[in-house]
Amino acid sequence: MTERPGAVTMKGAPLTLVGKEIKPGDRAPDFEVLDNGLAPVRLGAYQGKVIVLSSVPSLDTPVCDMETRRFNSEAAKLGDEVVVLTVSMDLPFAQKRWCGAAGVEQVTTLSDHKDASFGLAYGVLIKELRLLARSVFVIDRQGVVRYVQLVKEITHEPDYDDVLQAIAKAR
Repeated sequence: MTERPGAVTMKGAPLTLVGKEIKPGDRAPDFEVLDNGLAPVRLGAYQGKVIVLSSVPSLDTPVCDMETRRFNSEAAKLGDEVVVLTVSMDLPFAQKRWCGAAGVEQVTTLSDHKDASFGLAYGVLIKELRLLARSVFVIDRQGVVRYVQLVKEITHEPDYDDVLQAIAKAR
């Protein structure tokens, strides 16, 4: 398995990412995660749509909370042809509770806790913590990755304007 030492940091401390690095132009790798009802979900379930994959370390942290709320408000403006998925290692029960408390209805939260299938397929699994690095992938309707943003310091938010421009181009 490919390892990238120092690919991201947490409060300046280097961390290792496990899995193949995904680049724009790559076919979007498939993965299997769990929805909030414990049902398995694969990437193919969203075929034909522009997919925004946002991975976060944990919804129960301030930056992940702010990021997911921001994507929820942006998703409401994007229309039905765009789906926003937030993937974390949080248990599905915790994701469901968090979404209810936060009023998040436009973003679909998915749990990678079982097999780290998404984290390994997209190269964002943090070896030292078994959490996902903060990243955003935009996938076009044909299943091609058109945009990748790996946030170097995981305590920082992504560049939302850059992501929104990538979504507009992928439509």
